Amino acid sequence: MNDRLQKILSQAGVASRRAAEKLIAEGRVTVNGQTIREMGVKADPAADDIRVDGRRVKSAQRHRYILLYKPAGFVTTRSDPRRRPTVIDLLGGVREYVYPVGRLDYDTEGLLLLTNDGELAAMLMHPRHEVERTYEARVAGMPGEEALERLRIGIPLDGRRTLPADVKLLTRGGLARRSRNAAEAAVLLITIREGRNRQVRRMLEAVGHPVKALKRTKIGPIGDRYLKPGHWRELSDAEVRTLKSPPTRPRPAAGRPRAASAR
Repeated sequence: MNDRLQKILSQAGVASRRAAEKLIAEGRVTVNGQTIREMGVKADPAADDIRVDGRRVKSAQRHRYILLYKPAGFVTTRSDPRRRPTVIDLLGGVREYVYPVGRLDYDTEGLLLLTNDGELAAMLMHPRHEVERTYEARVAGMPGEEALERLRIGIPLDGRRTLPADVKLLTRGGLARRSRNAAEAAVLLITIREGRNRQVRRMLEAVGHPVKALKRTKIGPIGDRYLKPGHWRELSDAEVRTLKSPPTRPRPAAGRPRAASAR
């Protein structure tokens, strides 16, 4: 059965579809000895000799779904040219070729999914699905209602407003316990539905409350308050089914009309 090359590579657990497209563009993929650089080329994984960097691509033997608590100081990639520690270094005992679903900044901690299920990874990362990601952020100063409302409505970033977010001001607990002077910092719980570069940090900086510490606590419906930094576990079958069939949720209200002028 013929499929697009990027889909074949994704299903084989080689890389996400987006990363597979980059591999193709870089000329690192061959089909029956011919280097492929164009998108949309199809092949039959059962009949064709498909290779990446000279290594034969085989279908994934077993799908793995891993939930990792990434500590700060690790990069969310399989390898790093600067030789910084990567999240793969934390996966002792995992022999399958898994890769991160999305990213967490080097200095951000929290939950991260890794898998070799390309279809699920593509679905979770596609903007149209608006998969929720929840973060706990300790910020400088105490945000007022105007700043919170701006975050809920959306912040213009790179010429495009962010989608409405759920934002709660926490008075105690979480990252606040790490603050030496709680009076100088507040803790927010913020849920976004897109994954722009350093989005939460940039949103909070835009309202005048830069992040001091940031932790992701949930990915869609998946959370684990007991998972410790640097540790990981397999998702349960029920969790995987939930991820593959995310519930449809209405977007949060865009705030009161009078707050629209607070830009």
